[in-house]
Formats: sequence, structure tokens, C-alpha cells
Amino acid sequence: MLCLEENYPYMHIELIKKIAAKVYSQDMAEDICRQLLGLIARYAYPEQHNAYSERDAILITYGDMLTREGENPLTTLHAFLKLHAQSAVNTIHILPFFPFSSDEGFSVIDYKTVNPHLGSWEDINTFAQDFDLMFDLVANHTSVESEWFKGFLECDDTYRDYYISVPPDSDTRSVFRPRTSPLLTPFQTQDSIKHVWTTFSADQADLNYQDPQVLLEMIDILLFYVSRSARYIRLDAIAYIWKELDTSCIHLPQVHHIIQIMRLVLDAVSPGVRLITETNVPHKDNISYFGSGEDEAQLVYNFSLPPLTLHAFHTGNAEIFTHWAATLAAPSESTAFFNFLASHDGIGITPAHGILPPEEITAMAKRVEASGGYVSYKTNADGSQSAYEFNINYFDALNDPHEKDIPLAWKVRRFVTAHAIMAALQGVPGIYFHSLFGSTSWFKGVKESGMARTINRERLQAHALEKELADKNSLRSQIFSGLAKLFSVRRQHPAFHPNTPQSVPMLHPSVITIVRSDPEIGKQAICLHNVSAEDVNVDLERLLKASETDASVQVIYHNNHGQNVMDNFTLKLAPFASIWLSSTAN
Repeated sequence: MLCLEENYPYMHIELIKKIAAKVYSQDMAEDICRQLLGLIARYAYPEQHNAYSERDAILITYGDMLTREGENPLTTLHAFLKLHAQSAVNTIHILPFFPFSSDEGFSVIDYKTVNPHLGSWEDINTFAQDFDLMFDLVANHTSVESEWFKGFLECDDTYRDYYISVPPDSDTRSVFRPRTSPLLTPFQTQDSIKHVWTTFSADQADLNYQDPQVLLEMIDILLFYVSRSARYIRLDAIAYIWKELDTSCIHLPQVHHIIQIMRLVLDAVSPGVRLITETNVPHKDNISYFGSGEDEAQLVYNFSLPPLTLHAFHTGNAEIFTHWAATLAAPSESTAFFNFLASHDGIGITPAHGILPPEEITAMAKRVEASGGYVSYKTNADGSQSAYEFNINYFDALNDPHEKDIPLAWKVRRFVTAHAIMAALQGVPGIYFHSLFGSTSWFKGVKESGMARTINRERLQAHALEKELADKNSLRSQIFSGLAKLFSVRRQHPAFHPNTPQSVPMLHPSVITIVRSDPEIGKQAICLHNVSAEDVNVDLERLLKASETDASVQVIYHNNHGQNVMDNFTLKLAPFASIWLSSTAN
């Protein structure tokens, strides 16, 4: 066990006390710190982790994405990924693997138990022997079937204040709504009918962080996950956790203070563990969760990246993307963007507002629908609705529904090149299971579930997937081999360290160019990606020294069908092709 006097720095607890006093009263802050010391004493120091490197890449998956008769899904998934994915990724984000009542795991019944349908903590421990792991802390709400909420309904003194209830006639017009469902849901308690705050669904009751015991419960869970080998902890829907009427109830200062407390606890107990905030909001608000660069999340989801990448390929124009990407900068070397294109959810559109004109978003929505996808909406403060999310597999979202004769090889190349853009950017790359293994939209699942998000959540039979991957002509095999090669190359080059400086010059309107410079070894990676269906000539003279020749510039990756030789500093890119070069930095 920990010896607090020797191992828990006094400065941390004093700083926690100071921050807690901004959220609660001074007396409450004192009590929070006393309880934190006792809570921390329950956990031994877990194994420390290495710093960021170019080898970091995260696979996002459900625990039962693969099944095999007679095996726990976690056992099947681990064995499959160990065999097929270790050359591409080193970290697995297993989406909530706890008992749940709805929302594919995000309506948690018990935070500390592995869903027996998936396996056990022993399976998680086995996973951790071959991969780093990311766990979810579903911080905003619990299932209404949880013991906490049952205690609330029974007016148990412990849980009486764990959830938020307000009079039904409360003015909630200022509240930011990510859903069109009712904000308040009536529940019969032993005392009376109470109208409980339910931001996301009637099955998900919002926790009341104004009760400091809720904060302490969640930090207890946080440390429990660390003791169970979590290297990353994803703070789900964290932006919504503090509510005050007559405010938007999102991004309030108390949210940032609570994240700061969590960060301080982890910095003292296990500095190698990283917080990643899931805030599907406009870019300026999203990056606020870096804080100063030293006091909040080490990673934030780069939520603007998926829609802006999609827009570039839809239009064949890289200019908006380039102008936006040129502004990206993590505030410190201990922070990084988590770059991704697809996940278990849809393609968030809110983060593109203010970057893409409204008419461009409308055009994208129409194309997604023409490709068989769905557009989800949210309710605005004025009662109107606006596009919130595109629900479609990313491969299908990239396709043009009017394309009739385009070769399959072009479609695969476009998909891989989209991921090459993501992988070249400064930060830690993430890839969804269904992207890595070449899935398309699962329309049958949507019909069966009635939920648009199901379109990208198909569960697969392991033997069937293995058979498709073995067929070199199959779509799955072509996509997987292309992406595995891409990620394998990336992890071999120090220029792709998450914090290596980058620039995003505009060399051609149809080309996204990302330059990563490694000052320690004097090398740079020049990554070129054609988002159009046309051949493009790119002049590299401004990026290369006059003394450099074709022979001194090395191609480290390409899907350009052999067209990778410069002619007088000009490089020809095939439609949807990408080329990564290594050269001596200027």
C-alpha cells in the first residue's frame, strides 16, 4: 500500500484543496481532500508507462466486435488483434465493457464489473499483456437500473443527492441540447414524483456533481481503472457534468476544475496515465479541455477532422482543410490531439460549424443520404433543429453515389489516403475496428435496431472475417493490407512522434500537404495527399533544398502505383493517391 507521507506530494493535495474550493465551499474542499487521501491509500502504484512516441496508435472497438463459438468475446478479440493488428496499433480502446441497460454500453449499471457476456477482469488482464488499454469513465450519467439510481428512488440517504432533479416548470431554454429527447424525465420516488435531468435519454440519469460524494465516487472508479491497467481514460460526455439553470449547462468553469482535480490525482498516483476528453463540440470549445497544457486533459479528440476530411474529398478541394489544419497546435509537449476519422458513433457535424459554410454542410448531408446514410439532428435553443451527426460507415461516406464506373482500387485508395492524412498529422492516431478491417454500412442492423448509429456497429464472426482477409481480392483484404502498411510505416519514423512540429503549406488546391520535422536528426517527412479524382502535379521546390536531388529524397510510403519519381522537383500524384517522402530538413 502507499505510504502517503513519502509518496504523495504535499503540493498536490494543497493544490487540489485550492481548486476544490472554487467548486465547493472551503469546508467541503477540506473534507474532499481528507477523503481523497484515504481513497488513494487503497491503491498501490501501478506499473508506470512510457512517454508518447511515433509507435502510439489506438484501435477503437467494442468488446464483442468479434465472436467465435465457445469463446468469450474478449478472448476472441484479443487473439485476433494480437495476430493481425500488432504491427499497426499498440493500444486498444475497449468501449464500455461493463453491465449496461442501453446505448451500447454507455448506460452503465456497474462501473467496476466486466459484463459477463464479454468475459471477466482476467480477460482484460490478458489483453493488457500485449496492448496498452483505454477505458471509458462514463462521467455524466448512469443507467436508471444502477444501484445508485435505485437508492435515489428509495430516498436512501447515501444516494438522495446523487442525481439532479428540478421542478417540471423550470426554465431550461438556455440548456444546450445534443439530443431531441426530453431533458427532464419523471420518476416516482418514495417521497414524490421527481423530474430527473436526462441529457441523453430517459434511461441515463445525470449525476449531480454538486454533491462532492459523486466526485469522490468517480475518482475512486478512476483509480480502480488505473489499478486494472488502464493507460488512457476517456472522459465520456465530460462537458455536460455541471448543471446550473439559466446557463447552457455545458463547458461551465466547474467542469474544468473537476478535470484539473482528476489530473492532479493521476499525476501524483500514476503520471503515465492520460486523460482524454470526449467533447463533440465546436473546435474552440473542444481544445479548451487542454487547459493550460499542463493541468487538464493530455489528449482531446480532434472532432473537426472527420467532417473536414470528408468535405475535402467530396469537393476535391483541400483549401478549407489546409487553412484549418495550419492552426492546429497542442499547447505543450505533454498534450496531443487524438486524430480519428470514424468511431462507434457517427461523424459529428457540430465541430465543423464555423469552419465550413452552412451550404457546404447541407451539401455534405445530401450526399451522405444519397449514399444510404442518415442525418441526425439536435434541438437548438430557439427550438429549431440542425444537423448533429452523419450516420454512415466512413468508406461509404467518402464514395460518390453518382460514381458508376470508378474502379474499386480507386475507392480503396481514397479510403486509405483519408487515413494517411489523419496519420500524418501531429498527435496520436486512432482507427475504428470497422475501418481497419474494411467494413461497409450495415443497413440490416439499422432496420433491426431502429437506431441510425447501428449502421457502423456490426458484430462479426471471427472465422468469416478471417476468410475474407485471406482473399486478396476482397474489399476487406485490400483495405486492411493498405491501412496495415500505412500504420506500420508511420511507427518506424521519428518524424511522426505526436509532438514533432508540423506545417501545412498550400502547394496545390487539391493536395493536403503535411510536413513533419524532426530537429534532433535533421530529417523531415513531407506527406502529400491528393483529394481529387484528377492527376495532380505538385512543385516541391519550396520545401526542398536546391542541393537535393531525386536520389536524396526517399519515398517512405505511397499508394501512387509507381508514380513516385520527381522530375525537376515536380511530383505527379494519381487520383486519391498519397506519397510520404523523407528528406533533409531545411
